[in-house]
Amino acid sequence: MKALLLASALLLAGAPAWADSAIRSQSIQFKRGASSATLKGSIKGDQVVDYKLRAGAGQKMAVQFEPSSPSAYFNVLPPGSEEAIFNGSVGGNDFSGELPATGEYRIRVYLVRSAARRGESASYGLTVSVTGAASKVAAPAAPAANATQRAGVGKFNATGKVPCAQQKGQPMTACDYGVARDPGGSATVVITRPDGRKRAIFFEKGKPFGADLSQADGNGAFSAKKESDLHHIRVGDERYEIPDAAVFGG
Repeated sequence: MKALLLASALLLAGAPAWADSAIRSQSIQFKRGASSATLKGSIKGDQVVDYKLRAGAGQKMAVQFEPSSPSAYFNVLPPGSEEAIFNGSVGGNDFSGELPATGEYRIRVYLVRSAARRGESASYGLTVSVTGAASKVAAPAAPAANATQRAGVGKFNATGKVPCAQQKGQPMTACDYGVARDPGGSATVVITRPDGRKRAIFFEKGKPFGADLSQADGNGAFSAKKESDLHHIRVGDERYEIPDAAVFGG
């Protein structure tokens, strides 16, 4: 399978990025004895705010985001990485999950690119909590697995929903998906179809190039076209709409 041969050392290209000058940093401080804090703020245009806090591997982080505009979102970035473990433009305004590493996490608040280009603004409230104890013993390092291998065992960078339809003429509905990413826009997106079965779609350099077709799929011709930040994908009669944010992690 071509996706198994994708190089994991490709440079990240095409992912949404912000100039350092547009990013404002603010530390999150919990009051003594507290495990959560609520902050308020506002952004306009291409302004971005990184809320920083330290946490340990194995602890659970929860984030609730209440924006005044549907164009405002947040991402959660792990220590030392620009690849989000949660992307609000795909996953919504709430995050809850166990943290994979010890270090400084960033909760990045921003406007989607179309709203930023129009100079729109948004105010918001942000509630962040960190609970539980950090892991005391680090697990031994394992050989790195590529995106397709990780997707095959359900180890995803992010999950959410995308529009999909399984049959010809069927209206689009919301289907669950998980994505495993490699640098350079390489990713495997696994979608749970309406009948409960899975469909994997493979990306290289941000472009979809194939799916996990088998003889049982018959004439499952693959095609894709892109409109703005959205990939319109067909696999036989199946239809999927996958945003760039799912592939790159924002």
